[in-house]
Amino acid sequence: MIRFTGHPLVDVGVAVITLFNRRQRPEELTEADLERMADYVTAEYVRQPLKSFLTVAFPNSGFTQPAFEKTPERRQVYANLVARAYRQEQAPGAETCVFTGEPASAIAFGETLLPGRTFRQHVPLLTGEDVINFHPGGDAGLPVSGWALLAIQAFPLGCAKSGGKLLAVHSDNEEVILHFAADFLQKNRLAIQLAQAAGETKLPEASQSQRTLLVHTLLDAAVMQRERRADERPFSITAYHLTNSGQGVALDLYHLPLQIIGFLHEMHLAEYHADWAAVVRRAWELPPPPKGGKALAAAGTLPPFQPRRNWLYEDLFRLPGNAPTFIRTYFLRVALRAVRNVPTDPRGAYSVRDQAELVSWKITECFLRRVLQMDKQRIAEIRQLGDRLAAYVSGQNDRRFFREFFTLQNYGHLRNALIKANMAHVRRGQPPLIALDPYLVVFEEGDEVAHADWRLARDLVLIRMIEQLHEHGWLRQNVDAIPEVAETAENAENRQTNASEED
Repeated sequence: MIRFTGHPLVDVGVAVITLFNRRQRPEELTEADLERMADYVTAEYVRQPLKSFLTVAFPNSGFTQPAFEKTPERRQVYANLVARAYRQEQAPGAETCVFTGEPASAIAFGETLLPGRTFRQHVPLLTGEDVINFHPGGDAGLPVSGWALLAIQAFPLGCAKSGGKLLAVHSDNEEVILHFAADFLQKNRLAIQLAQAAGETKLPEASQSQRTLLVHTLLDAAVMQRERRADERPFSITAYHLTNSGQGVALDLYHLPLQIIGFLHEMHLAEYHADWAAVVRRAWELPPPPKGGKALAAAGTLPPFQPRRNWLYEDLFRLPGNAPTFIRTYFLRVALRAVRNVPTDPRGAYSVRDQAELVSWKITECFLRRVLQMDKQRIAEIRQLGDRLAAYVSGQNDRRFFREFFTLQNYGHLRNALIKANMAHVRRGQPPLIALDPYLVVFEEGDEVAHADWRLARDLVLIRMIEQLHEHGWLRQNVDAIPEVAETAENAENRQTNASEED
């Protein structure tokens, strides 16, 4: 009867029980498998390092209650109570479990409590025993079935310890739930064994930040590594970063919708993989300046640096709302001005001058399709305009137009720059660079009203231009035509105004 329920606390615990018993699916679990999981809970949860680790999940429970220090047998009684509730016969008229729809456990957790009712010490993020708010009829606590209660006790083992909290991952794809639980369970069991061997009382923190860890672990999943099957449905993931500690309850959600996961999957296909890997590699956190000075660094005595975050991975969780900045930073390689003075953040030093080889229209086009779901005609017109402008810049060596187009911040100036380039091209006996209809598709709603995202459209045209100019060698010969990395929007606007006055 054990199965995924759709609730993250139960489902991660069900995945842990499944993996603990080396099963492929929860439906394969037997009562003997539940007994093995219960044996582990009753043996390991009552001693270090899990005893301290569980304070973030089950405060004031029998596992963590300081009053039980002098009576360890009480810990054992409690562990058996919550781990083996599935063995109990259901009382007549038992309530229905809120997670499974099955009869709730008939075990009483205290002399004055209703049978089968669970509270904060049994289920993370519930209220305490004396709190009746938000419960129907003023009956505190929630009814939970025996096997769901065991799954919830197993839940912390399928989480990463990050920032002093638990990081659990849920998905509408059960294979992904099992993948994350397997990764975290394996690391936790190894850490538990090492801590016990060394006499340590605490488990180590995850070596990466929450968002980076989530993406890094997701990309290792089999479903992300294989070619997408025709019958395979897209999926999303939601991570729960939580603590149930007595010092303060907290819950943060990190969500990756299916369109972003679809984009990441496509980036790991052979067509994109090498180019995408180069972009990701340049987004890893940089080592801080050595505190011991250059001599210490030169001597090679500094410990190896382990980056905690990849900024591209971190910024994926701000999409699609942050898409224009994401595209400008990672695909156009424009430095992020807000972090220029942060030595560990590589985004402050991004530059087309040094990283033109990373500018890829192929990656950008996939992003537009997958994440922004941009109209195909508009994507095609942006690409064609980029091709025509790149040919114009390289053919006429119009450095001034390239620099202005790169830096202008006013839509009227953009339109004027394109009109002047168009007229200059026609004067040389060439056909117009830009026709009206394609221009409207790319930049305007109509009647001289600019698209709200005209700056994004300009950046997209630039990405195609830079890719083409780099491939044809023009950028290498005209490095000084590329705007400075640290250029501000105000400087760009001033230069555009001065250029207009000179004309």
